[in-house]
Amino acid sequence: MAARRTRSKAALATQATELALAVPQVVAHRVWRMAAAGHSPSARDRKEFALMSNEKTTAFFESWAAMGWAMWRIQQQLWLSVFGLAMSPWSRQGAHRAAVDVLGSGLAPVRRRAVANAKRLARVKF
Repeated sequence: MAARRTRSKAALATQATELALAVPQVVAHRVWRMAAAGHSPSARDRKEFALMSNEKTTAFFESWAAMGWAMWRIQQQLWLSVFGLAMSPWSRQGAHRAAVDVLGSGLAPVRRRAVANAKRLARVKF
């Protein structure tokens, strides 16, 4: 399991902003490429379209797995606090941090792919 990273609201906002900026760039590039390819896409276009589909599926499963692990960690913390083994009791603030952690865990794989695609596709010439 990867080392636990504490996600703050600011880090989550940064991830969401990066995703919001990268996604329109990637979508615009790919829609333009599909329109330009027409009925007979080249081998390069077919490869890009297959990559697009595979990336979405992989990012979805990575996101769900990351959120599942985050929930598992939170459940452990909850049980430890219920039995008095944790230093601080489970509180509303703890629940809020837990929600931010789960959301950040789920957003990270999607953001990572979208930002990488935006950088990669910005270098591609038609």
